[in-house]
Formats: sequence, structure tokens, C-alpha cells
Amino acid sequence: MMPAKKTEVRKAAGKLVSAIQKEWGDELGDPGAVLSETVMHNCHALLHANTAEELQKILNGRSVEEFLGIHWVKAHPTVKPFIRKLESAC
Repeated sequence: MMPAKKTEVRKAAGKLVSAIQKEWGDELGDPGAVLSETVMHNCHALLHANTAEELQKILNGRSVEEFLGIHWVKAHPTVKPFIRKLESAC
């Protein structure tokens, strides 16, 4: 049995998760790491989307930035290109 081919949405969500994991890893030991870990876990929900429609259902009317937390994203601008890539895959 061949593995399922990853969709562009799923690939982009995976790259976003990786970018958030890097931010979290860089913050380990700092107070901000707790919030970054929460954001990372929340972002894993986006990996369940294989299509734009599934992603929109998960986001429930919010942007990816709103889903992750506007203030957290603002404090971690390195993830913004990955957010844009995910949004453009929709």
C-alpha cells in the first residue's frame, strides 16, 4: 500500500508547525516558552486538514494568525512567511 500524497495545504501546515517548534525551542527555559508550546500544539490541529475546505472548517472563520494568536505571531515575525504560505495554499 502506497502512502497518501501530501497536499499543498498539509505541506504548508507542516512547515508552519516546524517554524513554531523552532521558536518554542529557542525559548526553552524562558517564561514565553509555555505560550509558544500552546501555540505549537494548537497549530498541530491544522495538520489534520488535507484540503482548503477542511482547513477553513478548523479555522472556523478565523485567519491563521487569529487561530494561533495575533499577539504571539506579532512577537514571532519569523513565522509570518509560513502563515502566508499556508493561506495561499487555500
